[in-house]
This record gives sequence, structure tokens and C-alpha cells, in this order.
Amino acid sequence: MLGSTHGTLTTDSRRARVIACGEPPAPAVHGRPADVDDLDVGGRPLYAAVPDLDRLFRPESVAVVGASDADGRPNTGITRQLLAWAERVGARLHPVHPTRASVFGIPCVPSVAELPGQVDLAVLLVADPLPVVEELAEAKVRFAVAFASGFAETGAAGAAAQARLADAAARSGVRLLGPNTNLNAFEHFRDDLEGPAIALITQSGHQGRPVFALQELGIRLSHWAPTGNEADLESADFISYFAERPEVGAIACYVEGLKDGRSFLLAADRAARRGVPVVAVKVGRTETGARTAASHTGKLTGSDAVVDAAMRQFGVIRVDGLDELQDTAALLARARAPLADGVVVCSISGGTGAHVADLATRAGLRLPVLSEAKQAELHQWIPEYLSVANPVDNGGHPVGDERGRKIIDAILDDPAVGVLICPVTGPFPPLSDRLVQDLVDAAERTDKLVCVVWGSPVGTEPAYREVLLGSSRVATFRTVGNCLAAVRAHLDHHRFVRAYRSPFDEAPRTVSPSFRKARALMRPGEQLSEHAAKQLLRAYGIRVPREQLVTSAAAAVRAAGLVGYPVVMKASGARIAHKTELGLVKIGLTSASQVRDAYRELTEIARYEDVPLDGVLVCQMVERGVEMVVGVTHDDLFGPTVTVGLGGVLVEVLRDTAVRVPPFGEDQARTMLTELRGRALLDGVRGRPPADVDALVEVVLRVQRMALELGGELAELDINPLLVLPQGQGAVALDALAVCR
Repeated sequence: MLGSTHGTLTTDSRRARVIACGEPPAPAVHGRPADVDDLDVGGRPLYAAVPDLDRLFRPESVAVVGASDADGRPNTGITRQLLAWAERVGARLHPVHPTRASVFGIPCVPSVAELPGQVDLAVLLVADPLPVVEELAEAKVRFAVAFASGFAETGAAGAAAQARLADAAARSGVRLLGPNTNLNAFEHFRDDLEGPAIALITQSGHQGRPVFALQELGIRLSHWAPTGNEADLESADFISYFAERPEVGAIACYVEGLKDGRSFLLAADRAARRGVPVVAVKVGRTETGARTAASHTGKLTGSDAVVDAAMRQFGVIRVDGLDELQDTAALLARARAPLADGVVVCSISGGTGAHVADLATRAGLRLPVLSEAKQAELHQWIPEYLSVANPVDNGGHPVGDERGRKIIDAILDDPAVGVLICPVTGPFPPLSDRLVQDLVDAAERTDKLVCVVWGSPVGTEPAYREVLLGSSRVATFRTVGNCLAAVRAHLDHHRFVRAYRSPFDEAPRTVSPSFRKARALMRPGEQLSEHAAKQLLRAYGIRVPREQLVTSAAAAVRAAGLVGYPVVMKASGARIAHKTELGLVKIGLTSASQVRDAYRELTEIARYEDVPLDGVLVCQMVERGVEMVVGVTHDDLFGPTVTVGLGGVLVEVLRDTAVRVPPFGEDQARTMLTELRGRALLDGVRGRPPADVDALVEVVLRVQRMALELGGELAELDINPLLVLPQGQGAVALDALAVCR
């Protein structure tokens, strides 16, 4: 749709632009240095670098700097745990301590420089890791883990110390995990579990404990990356790495703050390409949560609305609690792709079934009414007076004999059904024992998803502990809410993956002729007048009304004749942000005398308010459309973002907007519109014709192009109102505000 704005830019000139913009060298892409074709128009990478972290998680040799075996010393316990871990992974351990000949009977060297042979990983049990990191470079150590705290999480001085540590790691070539990390990477992972695994990423190690404990329920974990303050290695690196691991079925993340929004989205894009689900708790939904997260990790939390939209855009499943993270990641790791999206609720109680069905519908799940033939089949085993349309009330007694399995199989054999949810509100042996065994047996013969909600607060019943948790095919939950959220995430993920086209593949790699025209209009550090802002829009092919900028009443009258009555007149100046509030807009002028009077009044108000003008705009009056707003803002984490929503005075009253992070395609632009509460206005209400949605989408995409090309120079753009005319008639930007960086 934007073919008219595409231009060409030679490789040499693109490199020159990247250098001129002060961008650092591009990181490796797919394990090789990025070349110019892997960069977008702003010189930013288009593909995630995938670090080779094999030797971090499975080293052949490990140095423990600051190792100890002295009683009562904190480092002693850590050294003991590292010894046990090294033995499990088959790594040689080398203690390093300046005053000890041996640690736990293993010969000790006094410094990193005297390590024997190649060392893959150095664990730094020292208060100041900076001098050691500088030494590691000469020893050619590949990875280091720094436990020390007192860095960015403590304030400005700590942030400066962390920056020095990061610089030292970058110079040395050592990939650093931490600082302010912990021992989670060296936990004991069970090797007797089968099936796809969960890979875990946490910034606060304690928050990963519920997910790690899934091993006790028979769910496999493969890795745990406790990223800490992320001076070097960050969550995005581990997402990219885990997405390529064949054993990983899902990635579970606890994120307090993102180090770099772009890197996170590139990593999420890699996972989406591979079809690997990423489930994340992201702290900072509230102002309080954001403050707390910043004080703990020393990183920006970002505008939560932008974070939320960016995650949805790239298929990251955001959950609120650790219990949701646990249950959703477990389901996504193990469940097969759905054969259908229909959900059936089957219970022994009509009340329970109706309640769960209500909650499922509210959660966005589709509960199809079973066909008359299927209902007749079910009534072979279920009394006629019970409803089996969906939810299915089996009445209780049939599940105690051979009828129970027949009911389950009949439901699962329906091609419209992809998921069966069976809530068991409490144990009622022997019926509940027979029921869960039938569910487990049925799950083994079907590719469809069978979920059981075991509602007993005790959780020690054999039907739960042995039968349900012993099954790798049944997804077992303790709460209805978590079950429904996980099922919704499962269906949404596979729907997303089937339709996913990476926006980075289609991102512009060359700047357009529009960029050159627009850049000439930019005024660093200044706000543009409405007239200049509309010239900016014109440069990108966005339609504005017929208008002329005049500096006298006589010129205003002539302009009105050329533009055509009725006209709108507006004061135009770089310091005017809200013209209406100041009385600097006159609408519906139909005669020369009204135009002359309006010109004098506008200039007098501007003089009284001490607002300098570059002139008065005489504009075509455009009516009969839906007022929208389209804009660009700069997010501290993600850079330029594009917003669309209901415009005019409603933008501040209703705050009905949707946001995306460029690049994105036409499908995402249309999805933005479906997220608006006022979307029906575009479809036509109360006898009004449908609006030209295609034209609105075109404007959103052109504004995105502007954001991508001028992102470093455009702090803010606000097209409000953008009048979307009836279908087939286009959209017109009636007003615009632009602020340069």
C-alpha cells in the first residue's frame, strides 16, 4: 500500500547514514555479523542475534573465583552447590583463591591468569567483579556470572559502576550474566522427565520457584536463566537462544524491566517464527509496580500500554500472576496444536457446568451448541431431562460405570470440539476416581486437549496425585480461572502462529523520497506550526484540506474565494498547541465580510495572548465524517510508537486508543481498529454511512513510515482530527501538531 513512498538508497549512503546517526555497529545476525541488508531505515537490526550459550549451561570447565570451604562463609555453600552441579553436567571445576592451596580437596590457583587450559565459565564470588572481568579476557574465558549486588538497583552511582562493568565485558569479549544474579542456573534439573520442556527466565530468582516446582508435578524444565541486572546478557538473548532449542516447548519469563525494547521484540519475533510460545509476567502495570520494579532492577519499565500492545503484536502471552505463568506455560509446552477451537464443558453438576460455561464465554472461549445428532447420542447414557447442549450435565451416576467413558469419547469425537474441560469440584470416590481414570485413558487416544480442574483444596487424593498428575496427556489445574486463561492462550497462540508474518521481513530498508522532503521541514527542538505540520503530512502523501496561509485580511478574502466557501480560519504559529481553547478557530464562514472580521479577530486575540503567528490559515471546510486521531510518540523502551483512536474532543475524554510499535503491516493496522471500543462508529451508526476504513488504514501505515524514517527527529505527531469520510471518499487531516526532537 505504500509503494508510492518507497525510494532507493545505496549501500554506501545507508552506511553513511548509520554512522552519521551515531548508531553502534550492528550485532551479529543468525550467528554472523549483520550486513547492511539486515538493517532498517534507521540503521537498526531486523533480525535477532542468537548467542551461542551452550557452554554457559553445559560448560566443560568452570572456574570459581573466590571459592571457599571455610566454615561459616557464604561462599562455602555456593562453592559446594557448584561442585555438585559441575559433577552433574560433567564439567571440571577449578577453584580460584589467592591464599588457599585447595578447596574441598581440589587444587586451587591464586588468580585467573594461572587457570590450567581453556575455561568456559567463570563464577565470580567477589564483591567487585570489574577487575576480574578484565582478567578473564586474557584467559579467553567465554562466560562469567557475577553475583555481586550494589549496581544499577541502588541508584546513579551503582548504575555508573554497572556501566563500567558492561564496558569491560564488551571489551573483553566475555558474555556476562548479572550482576545481582543468583544460583538458579545451577539448580538440579530432573533428567527422568520426558516431553517438551519449559525454559525459564527470571530477573528476580525467587519468582521462578513456582515454575521450577512443576518438576514435582511431572513437567520437565530444561534451563533457568536468572538475568539479574542484565549488564550484558539480557532476557532477549535467552528468548532467542531457547527458541532454537529443540527440547523447549515453551518459554516462561518473569520480567521486571526490559533492557532494550527493540531487542525484546526481535527475540519475540524469532520465537514466533519458530512457533515457540513465550509466556511472561511483566511487572509495572501500575505506577506503584513500575516504581518498585525500577528500584529493584534499575531499568526502565516503559509505558505499560505500549509494553502490552508490543507483546500482543509479537505473540507474547502476558499473564498477571506466577500461578498463571506456571499453568499457562505448562499447557503450552505440552499440548498439541488444536484441531478445532470449540470448547465443551462436561460436569457431574448442572450448576457447576453452567458456572464454568459462563466464565469460559467471558474469557473469550467459543462454546458451540452440540448438534442434535450428538445430543441424541449423549442421551443414550445421560437422562433425557439433563441438558447436553453444552455444557454437558452427565448427572453424576453415569461416570461411575462404563457410560462415563462413552460420554467422554462421544464428545471428543465431535469434529467441532477441540477442547474438553471437566471441572471436578471435589473428590467423591469412587465416582471421581473412575471419572479421572476415564479422562486419562481417553486423552491417550485423542489428539484433542483434555483439561481437568481438580477443585479439592487438599490435593493429596490418589485420583489427583497419582492418576491426573501421572498423565502427560491431561492438563490438570487447581482453579477454573487458570484453566480457562491457559486454554484461551493455547488457542490464541496457535491461531497467531498460523497467521504470523514477521513485520521485520517487510520493514523498509531504504528511505523514501518523502523522507528527504520531510526532513527539510524539521526544526530541531521546536514545535512546528499547523501549516508546517501539514506540509509534513503532505510529504508522506496524507491528504489535508485545500488551504492557504495568509498575512492580511485582503489576502484572506482572496484565499477564501480560491478555497471555496464555506471556510474555516485558524491562527497558525509554532507556539500554538490548543487553538480552540484560545478562540483561535472560526468555522462556517460564508462571506467576504465574515472572513475579514475573522482575520482581524484572530490576529487581535493572538496579540492579546502574546502568541506569535506565521499567518492565518484559510481552509476548506470538510464535514460528514468520523473524527479519529492518529499519532506518533516516543517511548523510552521501544522508540517511535503509532497510536490510533477516536479523535476530536473524545480523545481526552474516552481515551479510546490502540498502539503499535513499528514495523507492522496492514493486518496489524486493521487489528488496531478492532481494539477500539468505538469501532462501531466506523461501521456506520444511526443511519450514517460506513466510513472509509481502507483510507484510515492507509493513513496509519503512512504515519508508521514517517515514524520509522523520522524516529530520531520526530518527538511527537498528533493528527487530530483526522476526518474519515464515507466509504470510498478517503480521509482528511483537518489539524496536525508536530514536535521535533
